[in-house]
Amino acid sequence: MTRLSVNINKIATLRNARGGNVPDLIDFALKIEKYGANGITVHPRPDERHIKYNDVIALKRTVQNELNIEGNPKEEKFVQLVLDTLPEQVTLVPDSNNQLTSDHGWNTFTEKKFLIEIIEVFKKKGIRTSIFVDPEENIVAGAAETGTDRIELYTENYAKEYLIDPKRAIDPFINAALKANELDIEINAGHDLDLINLNYFSKNIKGLKEVSIGHALISDALIYGMEITVGKYLNELNRP
Repeated sequence: MTRLSVNINKIATLRNARGGNVPDLIDFALKIEKYGANGITVHPRPDERHIKYNDVIALKRTVQNELNIEGNPKEEKFVQLVLDTLPEQVTLVPDSNNQLTSDHGWNTFTEKKFLIEIIEVFKKKGIRTSIFVDPEENIVAGAAETGTDRIELYTENYAKEYLIDPKRAIDPFINAALKANELDIEINAGHDLDLINLNYFSKNIKGLKEVSIGHALISDALIYGMEITVGKYLNELNRP
């Protein structure tokens, strides 16, 4: 069964728009777990425009299932946050400070030395590591040389192409997943997966361990409510 980790950045964005603590991020995280999600994902950024560093510390104290922290390990503050909180998983993303959202994966060749070193830092603390990559077989092969436990396939292009030609959209991801399986790297995926394209993706990617979904799921919760929405995503992940 593919696990669902819910990215709660957008809940923090709504809270921060007015200050205060409405909606209550921690309460929502616990509710999302109660409704069946297998984990909580957060992506703190240096400007703390949504998830704040103190949120991560509070979540680590209260989340019952997996906590996955995403971010750029070239930011010393991010690295220290991960080492202080010891999440079950850290996902390394090559974002710049002013980036609106993640839009590319690591070049596992030009960044190989850096990735080897930083992954070793986290693995020494028992934290599972995942690195954000584009669906290219050579990039996946490069990831295998970094010591990472998992890759996270960046799925924005899949989501765009799916509406035009699902088979053409999925093919690069199938090939990348096969390479990862061959090299014994576990697979996560995320970015723009939703109720329309999730089932097709999960059925076709062999060995898919986990998906991280935020923007679409939180938006759908405005329509259906959070409990029903989490159930819908779990159903799409696991139905034939």
